[in-house]
Amino acid sequence: MPTTKKQLRTCSKGHQYYKSSDCPVCPVCEQERKPADGLLSLLGAPARRALENKGIGNVAQLAAYTEKEILSLHGIGPSSIPKLREALKAAGLDFKK
Repeated sequence: MPTTKKQLRTCSKGHQYYKSSDCPVCPVCEQERKPADGLLSLLGAPARRALENKGIGNVAQLAAYTEKEILSLHGIGPSSIPKLREALKAAGLDFKK
């Protein structure tokens, strides 16, 4: 399997990081903006951005969607669903049926 060469990049805030993909997201900036608590703090950056782009920032907003709808979002994978289910359960909520 060929190895992909990582390229040194600099974000608009001046952080330097190496990336091998075309993804423009700075990992340093993403770590800085990760919430300390709440629903979005449970997830990795791609899943967090997927929910933010859909306007979902808390469990009440999440409960308005079916599990299938959430799984269809780019950035949400099967490993995110158990974390989301647990957050809903802790709040006495569930995915829309």
